[in-house]
Amino acid sequence: MSEPMPNRPSVAAEGAKPFTARDPDLAAVRAAQRDPAEFAALYHRYLDPVYSYAFYQLGDHHDAEDATARTFMAALHAIGAFRNEGASFRAWLFRIARNTIANAHRTRARRRTEPIDAIPLEPSAPDADPAGLALRAEDARRIRAAVAALPEDRRQVVLLRFADGLTAREIGEVLDRSEGAVRVLLHRALKDLAGQLRA
Repeated sequence: MSEPMPNRPSVAAEGAKPFTARDPDLAAVRAAQRDPAEFAALYHRYLDPVYSYAFYQLGDHHDAEDATARTFMAALHAIGAFRNEGASFRAWLFRIARNTIANAHRTRARRRTEPIDAIPLEPSAPDADPAGLALRAEDARRIRAAVAALPEDRRQVVLLRFADGLTAREIGEVLDRSEGAVRVLLHRALKDLAGQLRA
């Protein structure tokens, strides 16, 4: 099997076992394959998780919005080729997102720009405790910096698991790794994060 093209991932990794659990998105996928207008249901279901994943990777709202739009355009274009053979729709979509974000990083490297290192804060309530807000902002900054300092594969696993809620199997499908390898990688990533945050 040849290597998947950017934004056009293969449906199943070579040697992957058939996907045995029922894909909760299958009915919506089938509807979108019959009528592209039905893709809107999948778009609304995954817009926030894909944007969140892109933002944590790119650190810039405009770049994240662009990557999200490109991800869904590529997914809509390729939806007819999706088969529930070894990968859930969610894993397939996040693999497209991962390739799109990798392309954005390459573009950024050519432009020599750097991502913003700040996490946007929720608007505070009028009676919010300023000291508490400052502490939460500092904690968020430290966590973001610690995640950003992880090696690429560990950072990907942490974001896919905790920011986007993918299972170990789905993360394996996105990253072309076994479920066991993902669990080991996640364990090491959390150990690294704990060490950095203690320091």
